[in-house]
Amino acid sequence: MNIIHFLDHFTSDELSSSKEQDKKSIVSRRQAFSQLGSLSKKLAMSAVPMGAAMFASSKVKAQSMNSPVQALQLALTLEYLEDEFYRKALESGVVPGGTRAEKVYMQISKHESAHVDFLIAGLGDNVVDKPTFDFTAGGAFDPFNENGVGQDTAYAQLLALAQAFEDTGVRAYKGQAANLMDAPDLLTAALQIHSVEARHASEIRRLRGLKGWIVQDNRGAGMPEATQPVYNGEAVTMQAGYDTAMEFGADAGTEAYDEPLSGDDAVAIASLFIVS
Repeated sequence: MNIIHFLDHFTSDELSSSKEQDKKSIVSRRQAFSQLGSLSKKLAMSAVPMGAAMFASSKVKAQSMNSPVQALQLALTLEYLEDEFYRKALESGVVPGGTRAEKVYMQISKHESAHVDFLIAGLGDNVVDKPTFDFTAGGAFDPFNENGVGQDTAYAQLLALAQAFEDTGVRAYKGQAANLMDAPDLLTAALQIHSVEARHASEIRRLRGLKGWIVQDNRGAGMPEATQPVYNGEAVTMQAGYDTAMEFGADAGTEAYDEPLSGDDAVAIASLFIVS
């Protein structure tokens, strides 16, 4: 499965620029699920690489009716990543036993598994394959201490990657919300998951000794420079024409609002950890 190409299609710009007649064809979650039987023939889900099946022809690409289904498939891919990351983190022995961190990781792991099960159940026969992940990002990290970086360093990297994944997830879900406005059931489900992901992000950030929210576009102490794309664009102080920094300062003005992450930016971040 060419997951990179698959993810690359899910940009806010692409979906937001759908023609009006295409938007009208976007269906509710229930309706979308009822369409999966016919969609499966067009997508050839089980037999053809995802990227080729969905995007090889302009005819298939133009069928924005598929968008609710595709949105679920994208969400499942991202949830796969988080689910496997937390399970491996707990299995690695890097997270100190009996600590608050271990309890937080155990709880988040349960949530991510529940998200995966929910999305798999919703997609049925149209479930996408789980990608192969590389949480070392080609050797740049060693969060599970598999290559002997040492427990302390591995633990620091493990926390840093968790923060990057969670902060990315929160902003990425928000970035796709506008694309689900005409599918209220799907939007409701996405927002329910989004709020939980936001709590995950807050907990992980506090484990690292940071505020539970992002300050301007700062990635926070100890975060690798490579994670800066997660935070670029967060320093916005103008909201609906109102300068939120006027009365409380720029820090508070930006802390009070999360900015959506575009599909392109989310793909660029996630692709670092997807092998195939």
